[in-house]
Amino acid sequence: MAQDQTEKVKELQKNPKQIRNIAIAAHIDHGKTTFSDNLLAGAGMMSEALAGKARTLDFHEDETERGITIDSASVSMVHTVEGSDYLINLIDTPGHVDFGGDVTRAMRAVDGAIVLTCASEGIMPQTETVLRQALKERVKPILFINKVDRLIREVKLTPEEMQKRFIDIINDVNKLIMKIAEPGYGEKWQVSVADGSVAFGSAFHNWALSIPYMKKKNISFKEIIDSYEAGGEVYKELAKKAPIHEVVLNMVVDNHPNPVDAQEYRIPKIWHGDLESDAAKDLMACNIDGEVAFVPIKIVIDPHAGEVAAGRLFGGRIKQGDELHMNIANKTVRVQQVSIYKGAQRVQLDEVVAGNIVGIVGLRDVVVGETVSKNPIEPFEAISHLFEPVVTKSISAKRTADLPKLIEVLRQVGKEDPSLRIEINEETGESLMSGMGELHLEIIENRIKTEKGLEIEMGPPIVVFRESVVKASSPAEGRSPNKHNSFFITVEPLEDSISEAIAEAKLPEGRIKKKDKTLNETLVELGISRDEAQQYRNIYKGCVFLDKTKGIVQIGEVIELLLDAFEQVMDAGPLSREPCHKMKISVVDMKLHEDAIHRGPAQVYPAVRDSIKGAFRSASPTIFEPVQVHQIEAPIEFMGAVTSLVSTKRGSLVDVQQDAATITVRAELPVQEMIGWTSDLRSATEGRGISALVSQTFKKMPNDFQAKVIKQIRERKGLSENQ
Repeated sequence: MAQDQTEKVKELQKNPKQIRNIAIAAHIDHGKTTFSDNLLAGAGMMSEALAGKARTLDFHEDETERGITIDSASVSMVHTVEGSDYLINLIDTPGHVDFGGDVTRAMRAVDGAIVLTCASEGIMPQTETVLRQALKERVKPILFINKVDRLIREVKLTPEEMQKRFIDIINDVNKLIMKIAEPGYGEKWQVSVADGSVAFGSAFHNWALSIPYMKKKNISFKEIIDSYEAGGEVYKELAKKAPIHEVVLNMVVDNHPNPVDAQEYRIPKIWHGDLESDAAKDLMACNIDGEVAFVPIKIVIDPHAGEVAAGRLFGGRIKQGDELHMNIANKTVRVQQVSIYKGAQRVQLDEVVAGNIVGIVGLRDVVVGETVSKNPIEPFEAISHLFEPVVTKSISAKRTADLPKLIEVLRQVGKEDPSLRIEINEETGESLMSGMGELHLEIIENRIKTEKGLEIEMGPPIVVFRESVVKASSPAEGRSPNKHNSFFITVEPLEDSISEAIAEAKLPEGRIKKKDKTLNETLVELGISRDEAQQYRNIYKGCVFLDKTKGIVQIGEVIELLLDAFEQVMDAGPLSREPCHKMKISVVDMKLHEDAIHRGPAQVYPAVRDSIKGAFRSASPTIFEPVQVHQIEAPIEFMGAVTSLVSTKRGSLVDVQQDAATITVRAELPVQEMIGWTSDLRSATEGRGISALVSQTFKKMPNDFQAKVIKQIRERKGLSENQ
């Protein structure tokens, strides 16, 4: 970053109205990295000659080797429109579904997203996914249609055919926005050529057009076509007439909100504190002189500075030496450095203010999604990814002496990539690492060996199942070891409407205050009676806990213990210690000793756990398996090979479409059968078939497989008959 650029950034970051926080999101191979390179080149942050080749924001060696973006990367740049300077804080996000957790976390930090799609392929599964990720956080999308040069040079479409192609893509995007967005946002966030929220061009050839830019510069689409049809390299002049960075960043400034405007409607969505409080007013106004509120979206282990927390500063200002409070961890920390980002590099500043994406050193043991403030405030809503980790591998150190280092390394990678789920066994030295797919775990394994310098051994892939019930139980009693306390608990399947609302973040996870009016109203809207809505006490990993007791004087003294025990069982169910799924747990009665000394944790925990497990066993317990819907595309001659492969994987066809040359198949496939799926598909289609994840859920495993799978899991975990 040139010195004058750095000085401009330092000044602009003090004025939130001149800031735009944006992410670039797309399906894999739609040209996103080349696109971001050209934006940086246009801003003077890299050589134009290297744009598209340097992959400036892919700074890990494995990203360069594989040609894909794995980690999100932040960069701040200055862009001038009509004589006014704007600070663009940009996050480049991964396109591969295995690294979609980075996209989810990036959306917490930004207010706008450039959704990039290929002019030839149009909307793909991951395009829909990134739209879901953006709209879930009330992040406004705009559209860039890339690779238009292919339509002219390779596909050789007429201008009329290209226009139809653009209209179809825009309509598809708008249908998705209407389908996904909350009421009111679907209508007002429709993208349109007319208002400049749609642009099209070629990142590879560094040009773009939008209607406002075409009017301003008096450029017609005919000039584009003529440039390509003229032969030679005449088309290279397009980058001078309509440079992609100028067109796109103008579109960003005009169509994406500044933090002041965005936080007014985003804060009520992602922060569930009292909206009438002073803290809420500071947050919704993006008040640089108000309460500090910082949410980290990424933790990077810097070899010199230690842990660097990158994230969004929603309120106040932070400078070196400030004492801050971590609300979830409930501890005080001291800031050592504050900075902005230029890819992997940090540019240190004296002070950062609300509305910016920043890096902070000194937040010891901070985790992604923490809420950091000056004074204690209600934490922000947890950042939850659309998909869960479903593939697990055991991991151990090759040398016994390296066990302490392995434990430390696993804790580090768990912080660096919160999409991973890490279970550490300090006694045996063998731990479990769960990821979004085989590639995800392969990348982490390589980084542990190369970047952390640790020789490890990984076991074969393991699929993580879920435990649940198919009917309601009668109350089951659990008695404390001292026999002085009893708890009566029922279990039943959770209503589909509630489960879907939790998955879509309409119902926030966490322990619930008794007087949460917003939550109660949402539950009533979902079909829950007003009385039952008031009984909700916890929403935890897709399961819920209700207090249906009446007249229990000491309930307030033990309720947190009940919730602790509930979470323990939901983390490891009674069938095979797998996590629980879609469960509704209700305490209907309890008998408590009048003396508090006889109803402490050592008495309450085992009694509640036993009660839940007893109810569970009487409610037709069952195993649910992870199931994915994939969209498979291949030449039409491989129709039989694709359908046969799906059948051998215990899958089922959801939809089949075909045109003159290509088939598009949507298939539902158990994850257990998908180990090696990519290579199997490649083999079946002679390398010409591709597959993309559309959605993921859990479904009841066929009865024929239940007992065998439970036995295998228990044997793998070394569980005795009574455990």
